[in-house]
Amino acid sequence: MSISSSSYANIQAPPTAEEVDSLPSSSAGSTTSVSPSEEEEFISDAEREWRESLQQLELLLTMVLVPYMGKYFGRRCAYWAWGRIMEWKYPVSVEITSSKMFKAAGAIEAAASL
Repeated sequence: MSISSSSYANIQAPPTAEEVDSLPSSSAGSTTSVSPSEEEEFISDAEREWRESLQQLELLLTMVLVPYMGKYFGRRCAYWAWGRIMEWKYPVSVEITSSKMFKAAGAIEAAASL
């Protein structure tokens, strides 16, 4: 196989530093079809969308998840405290026979008024 018939024979050498420096400089705005003001508008639109989605997440947390979780864990704490007081004050034994059913009932009760 000869060098002239190879497809690599026509590859040009990489440009030197002097050749790269002599190339005309172009601004980023002239090579793209988007003007700088449109680019700023696009960035501000993206920023506005980002802020709106953060606000929606904040509303979801403050209006739904925090009250639900507070109600659920508050009921669990109240049932635990009630069981401890009943065992301390009266000679009874408070036992939760099925913890899955207890947790499910607490979740349903907490969600009932939402």
